[in-house]
Amino acid sequence: MKLSLGFSPCPNDTFIFDALVNHKIDTGDLSFEVFLEDVETLNKWALQGKLDITKLSYGALPLALENYMVLNSGSALGSGVGPLLIKNKKLKTTHIDDEMIAIPGELTTAHLLFSLAYPNCTHKVFLRYDDIENYVLAEKGLGVIIHENRFTYEAKGLHKIIDLGEYWEKETNLPIPLGGIVINRSVNRLIGLQVDDLIRKSIEYAYAHHYKTLTAYVKNHAQEMAEDIIRKHIELYVNHYSIDLGETGKKAVQQLLNIYQSTNKTKTLECNEIFLSPISF
Repeated sequence: MKLSLGFSPCPNDTFIFDALVNHKIDTGDLSFEVFLEDVETLNKWALQGKLDITKLSYGALPLALENYMVLNSGSALGSGVGPLLIKNKKLKTTHIDDEMIAIPGELTTAHLLFSLAYPNCTHKVFLRYDDIENYVLAEKGLGVIIHENRFTYEAKGLHKIIDLGEYWEKETNLPIPLGGIVINRSVNRLIGLQVDDLIRKSIEYAYAHHYKTLTAYVKNHAQEMAEDIIRKHIELYVNHYSIDLGETGKKAVQQLLNIYQSTNKTKTLECNEIFLSPISF
């Protein structure tokens, strides 16, 4: 059976899925048609229910739950891994609400976290995540950065205003739920559980074989990043929550959903309506 699978070319995702999609582990009767896209494209596709399995921003999850359920493996959560709001040192910033803010996609977790911290800020422009540093360097406004830009902005003379992840952690005392892997509700549950197990095995294989020596698959998709940056990226976004969300990880995702549902006055879903779980008999 062939399933469509979407994830980003960022090192954390290629590290996670390398063994799965490149036949380094036994996938049984399952095969995968891979779509490598930036996460905002994947978010938009998720709203359409386009793929069987896909990475998405947890900020987009409330709008995608009609089509998808969250898998236990493959997520990016953690402490100290959140998006950063940055500025050009030449730009005189008085009130954040009055500034133009570049954000890496309307459906991203970065946008949701920024909106929690600055609910009255309405001057926003949505760009690809890797265009935001240049936007700030050009003194067009402030920017919210994610991924490897956390490691490069200071060298370019840009300055952090606030760590939006730290804001979340102080408010909730929970890890930051950045992105997860979801499976289409149309996929048979037993197949979904098999996929979940394969993603876990793919991560375990990566840790056992390629953690110190990066594979060509990871490096070729890393947009010419230096190897030390690639490793920092993987270390930051791949951890025990990636292998299994666990109760704390699920609680963090649920909290994000609760905030969205409270703000937008939508229905609160139960845990078993959100996360794929074993079949009970």
